[in-house]
Amino acid sequence: MKLLIVDDEKDVQFLFQQKFRKEIKSGKVQMRFALNGASALNLLETIEDRKDFCVLTDINMPEMSGTELLKEIKILYPYLKVIMITAYGDEQNIKIAKQNGAEDYFTKPLQFALLKSKLNQLESA
Repeated sequence: MKLLIVDDEKDVQFLFQQKFRKEIKSGKVQMRFALNGASALNLLETIEDRKDFCVLTDINMPEMSGTELLKEIKILYPYLKVIMITAYGDEQNIKIAKQNGAEDYFTKPLQFALLKSKLNQLESA
């Protein structure tokens, strides 16, 4: 599985690399990272096999929110699966994310076992 993780907090990259250490080492998971929505869109544009990616994006980011990124991805690459991640689990954000095509919604601190389970479901679907 190929993941694009979008979060403006730089330490998120290290966290994901640690939590998916075994999967990365075995080659089961590949990761790319972007610090904001605009960078994520630019990166997706350069990736030839982008159809194989799942995007995990924070909602609250400067320049372009995760919700705005989700909307753009669904216009440009409607086949991409997007999972929203946020520190705020309020019903309004969840509703907006689902209405705009998000596969799922996770709150911080992430429960990586649940996230991995969801990613496995998406991969086998």
